[in-house]
Amino acid sequence: MILVRLRQASLLLLAMLISVGAFYQMFLRVYGSFPSNYIGMLAVVAALFLVLWGLLLKFKQYASQAILPCVLLLTAIGVVMIARIDKPMKTAVGTRQLIWLCVALVLCCLLVAVLRDYRLLRRYGYVNMVIGLALLLSPMVPGLGRSINGAKIWIGIGRYQLQPAEFAKLFLAFFFAAYLFDHRDQLAVGGRKVLGLQLPRIKDLGPIILVWVVCMGVLIMQRDLGTSLMFFAMFVAMLYAATGRASWLLIGFVAFAVGAVLAAGMFSHVGQRVDAWLHPFSDYEYNRVGGSWQLVTGIFGLAAGGMTGTGLGQGQPSLTTFANSDFIYTSVGEELGLTGLLAVLVLYLIIIASGFITAMKIKDGFGKLLASGLVFTMAFQVFTVVGGTTLVIPLTGMTMPYMAAGGSSLIANYVLAALLMVISHAANRPEPDTLSDTFQYEALAVLRDRELQERAQREAQEEREERRAAHAEPRHAQHSGAQPNDMPTEAIVQGGLAQDGGAAGQPDAFDGFFDDDAATDGWTADQSAGGAADSATTGEAGDNVTGGTVNTAATEPAIPPLPPIPAIPQATYPATSDAIATQAVQPMPVPRPPQQYPNPNPTGGAR
Repeated sequence: MILVRLRQASLLLLAMLISVGAFYQMFLRVYGSFPSNYIGMLAVVAALFLVLWGLLLKFKQYASQAILPCVLLLTAIGVVMIARIDKPMKTAVGTRQLIWLCVALVLCCLLVAVLRDYRLLRRYGYVNMVIGLALLLSPMVPGLGRSINGAKIWIGIGRYQLQPAEFAKLFLAFFFAAYLFDHRDQLAVGGRKVLGLQLPRIKDLGPIILVWVVCMGVLIMQRDLGTSLMFFAMFVAMLYAATGRASWLLIGFVAFAVGAVLAAGMFSHVGQRVDAWLHPFSDYEYNRVGGSWQLVTGIFGLAAGGMTGTGLGQGQPSLTTFANSDFIYTSVGEELGLTGLLAVLVLYLIIIASGFITAMKIKDGFGKLLASGLVFTMAFQVFTVVGGTTLVIPLTGMTMPYMAAGGSSLIANYVLAALLMVISHAANRPEPDTLSDTFQYEALAVLRDRELQERAQREAQEEREERRAAHAEPRHAQHSGAQPNDMPTEAIVQGGLAQDGGAAGQPDAFDGFFDDDAATDGWTADQSAGGAADSATTGEAGDNVTGGTVNTAATEPAIPPLPPIPAIPQATYPATSDAIATQAVQPMPVPRPPQQYPNPNPTGGAR
């Protein structure tokens, strides 16, 4: 951990030294000395950067090490160019940019210290949606919105102007991440396959259609091509990250193409930008008001810079309108050359790569979507600005993150960087033996489903066993066709006394009922002995069985004839014979309703 902190400190100090050297060289060449008003403000900015670094070490010690130094270098390059352009333009945009930078750093410090868990943002998904839409539509409020350069995307607070769409992108990113995480399973379900590409179902196209309509509404009402394009691209990218289906990218591209054709045909300012992009060097477009003059001037500035540039303070970037905001990329290219531009792009790529690595490493699904959405938004802004100033795509009016003049863009992008560092801390932090809430929920769902399946299998098995036992017949009873025993034990004992060893010449009712003769003899002998003992207690003389009838004492009532005794399983009653005791005990089957057998004595009476 000590080596990690030393590496972080060395990177931050290196970025500060490069920034101080750039300011010193530029001020000496342009102003002749280091302005006193910049010295105090730069000292405050450096102190705030150190405070932010200390808070990261205390609360987010596992955050990405590369994001903060790269952001510092990009901001320093931007402020150096803004302050350099202030001299010929006789403006004070550089000092105002430093004030906004202090505000942005204070917000980052509060965010790092207060936001302990970024997953708290997921709980307020629809609240973030309401706030984002309110900020996006706030320039349409009468008396609050202001129109600058034909675009009504500003709100006025005193003498300051804010661009609420920069903050709206953060809140809408929170909402998109929460919504797509909660509905990713429904959106991932595929429909028909067309040319090997599985398209989504028709009923799942609602969200992307709604976002497309909102973006077109922003384009129509606010005449802002860049904002509407940024929101639509951010949603499509997060939708692809949530589902992993390339069909959503195809649908998004088709919707973008349809919107671009409609916008170019319906809105004059969009059509003029397309014409200036297609024919920048034509006399008509170059001399037309709002034509390609600004774009061509920026391209000439890039050409003047060459490979190494003219040097800080030695070029003429102020010849290009909005050289400190929309065209700050060409201003850097003129004085730092292609080498400086590549260095700037490398810094952006480091931040973007850190964001995507964070999105891939983190286990939480909401964190994946949020990190990928935020970093894609920043990457998309860089692409549109660089592509617009180099004739790759038409100009969109967007600004370079961290470099262009403007408090709204600077604060929003610093908050974006702070959120990426918070999420990267959660991604790089050594995980204990517990899972994240998303994986815990999924694991519990799997365990619950498995438990329900096992319970259902056990119940089905028990039901099959009960059904098999209920329909099972004793094997020996099935062979003999004997009648099940429904008589009490006492009646069976008395019946054995009366009928066992019946009169000579009479057929025995048990003939053929048992296959084991030894078991039968043992059982009848035991019952006969028991019957003799009972007869002795009543004072009877002689044999109790005469001619198959039961002789009772005179004082006892006559006992009616008993039905034939069925076969008794060996495990039903305790055996008294050694031969029976040594035999294996068979399980007692489940009783079944008595079956009807032919009566061996149809005339009734004694046998």
